[in-house]
Amino acid sequence: MADTLLKVSGLKVAYGGIQAVKGVSLEVRQGELVSLIGANGAGKTTTLKAITGLQPVGSGEIEFMGRNIKGQGAWDLVKQGLVMVPEGRGTFTRMTITENLQMGAFTRTDKEIDADLEKVFGIFPRLRERRNQLAGTMSGGEQQMLAMGRALMARPKVLLMDEPSMGLSPIMVDKIFEVVNDIHQQGTTVLLVEQNASRALQLATRGYVMESGEVTMSGEASALLNDPKVRAAYLGE
Repeated sequence: MADTLLKVSGLKVAYGGIQAVKGVSLEVRQGELVSLIGANGAGKTTTLKAITGLQPVGSGEIEFMGRNIKGQGAWDLVKQGLVMVPEGRGTFTRMTITENLQMGAFTRTDKEIDADLEKVFGIFPRLRERRNQLAGTMSGGEQQMLAMGRALMARPKVLLMDEPSMGLSPIMVDKIFEVVNDIHQQGTTVLLVEQNASRALQLATRGYVMESGEVTMSGEASALLNDPKVRAAYLGE
């Protein structure tokens, strides 16, 4: 069995008096694409924020590459290779595309940053065409590509993506899922949070279903995709 890169055990997170995440456990192994699906408000984004140091953890454990990372800041986690593409993209709107991508490599000190920039431009030719354009003048889909490219510039060992298809046109949704698949096929381990359950499970190795702050189902993605309960709740059948 492949090495477990990310392991979350009994994670609890509260906002004020509301328990948003109620004891979630999941793991992501080397080379996998794992999908975390669930309705809006299920606690998926809060889970990702807790894993990446952006949200205080009430209790539970988070291990990355065999080390306890609970309580560590996002900056330190990016340096270790745990990198997130946030919901809403979070691009630097007054900086150019090239500058945004260079910001993705901010924690790096090696000499291969320019080579990686060329790799990202190879994955996203549209970004190459507009490399000097301000990020804030791009469409939502183009900004999503930029956010993904910026994350790749950090050389992630595990790439977490939060709702990459949200708010995009059907054509752009197809393109984003195509790129997610390509990134995974090229060797990046991915944890994908996505409301489009059908597309997410079609790409994934394994999946977790989250409801009201808890994981209620998990298993091989193909089995979840064919499960009557999943199909009724998330695939509109």
